[in-house]
Amino acid sequence: EARRSPARRPPTALTVQAFAERWRRGATTAVAVTEACLEAIADHDRTLNAFIHVMRESALAQAAQADAGLAAGHDRGPLHGVPISLKDLFDVRGLATTAASNVRRTDVARGDAPAVIELRQAGAIIIGKTNLHEFAFGTTNEDSAFGSARHPLDHDRSPGGSSGGSAVSVAAGMALATLGTDTGGSIRIPSAACGLVGLKPTGGETSTDGVVPLSRTLDHVGPLAHTVTDAWQVYQALIGHHLPRPLVASPLSGLRIGIPQRYFCDLLDADVRQAFDAAVATLEQAGARVAVVDIAHADYIATVYLQIVFAEAAAYHSATLQTMPERYTEPVRLRLEMARYVLAEDYLRALQGRETLRREVDAALSWHDVLLLPTLPMVAPPLGAATVPIDGVPHPVRNLMLRLTQLFNITGHPAISLPCGHGSTGLPVGLQLVGRRHETDVLMHIALGVERALAD
Repeated sequence: EARRSPARRPPTALTVQAFAERWRRGATTAVAVTEACLEAIADHDRTLNAFIHVMRESALAQAAQADAGLAAGHDRGPLHGVPISLKDLFDVRGLATTAASNVRRTDVARGDAPAVIELRQAGAIIIGKTNLHEFAFGTTNEDSAFGSARHPLDHDRSPGGSSGGSAVSVAAGMALATLGTDTGGSIRIPSAACGLVGLKPTGGETSTDGVVPLSRTLDHVGPLAHTVTDAWQVYQALIGHHLPRPLVASPLSGLRIGIPQRYFCDLLDADVRQAFDAAVATLEQAGARVAVVDIAHADYIATVYLQIVFAEAAAYHSATLQTMPERYTEPVRLRLEMARYVLAEDYLRALQGRETLRREVDAALSWHDVLLLPTLPMVAPPLGAATVPIDGVPHPVRNLMLRLTQLFNITGHPAISLPCGHGSTGLPVGLQLVGRRHETDVLMHIALGVERALAD
């Protein structure tokens, strides 16, 4: 059985929506919920290592302002008074944006990233900056100048990455929601591993300015939260809708679901396969119409992804790799050194492959309302594991963790991971929904319907 944290779940592990309702009826305060989050950090972060920087004093000051504002009749909307953490790739004025690397320990931001500005304008409280896989160049959160973040249910396992610290901060009650980045799955992977909802919006929909890049072509910004509704509130703030319309669940009866069986369901751990099949059966019982679809060039996904990410990462890091290579963790440095050998023709060929894959996903979605597949082929892997067995055959952890998510960074389609049960060890399993490009809102309505069906 998974070794669980000896501490009980902190009282602040509540949803954004639940806090908002309690706050507005006078049952709690923004200061109280912020203090509870800070207490959870003090109690558990020495073990979980979710945070690089805790903004205690400024968070309490923001919370007091939120309480005073609400008392004076100034309600900024669903995120007002809500403690939110940020992956330490986002610029926050006056703080170093470390990217979990010694390369950037002293790189103090002169201003807030646009995403942070939107959260502040929505009334959110920024409680701190979270740990990650160095420069977001990994899936396990192990390679960090600040040490690995640890899974809140089993401290010997990875919480996923690269937004691992962000996921842990929400799962352990240290924040009510968080912002992550997703280049190949880095929001959805830790969300699936830790039992959260993680949204990667349509490519280009949320600003990546003021965010340390991994691949400018494939980078996305989005929320991790406890529920679809919470993720919706944060997503709406990110696109400037601080007073969003309510999220309404789409009816599942008649919903057309496409399952990309080949490639995406070929390599699944038994626990994941069982949970996925059970979720599909539940949706069919609710009236959804399920059919198998095919992405013809799925076997080329990893090659297209690597050529784009490697080429763009090598370009961004070229100067510091020359002047301070010793400041990188060794695995990330070696990966960046390898990335230098991508040829220009390989990069351009990958961009052409991107267009082919995009057309194929568009075609699949022309006949279906949503695509459905697992988020991760397995549950959270042990820290330090190079391989994980599936059907008795060892497979590289990094390749497995990216296998089901990276396509939708390549194509830019919105994708969301939802919890869909637990494996035999008690660790969470994630279900992934993919929508049409530029229809993230439609995807969220469907996701709410799916979330409710799976909860029944």
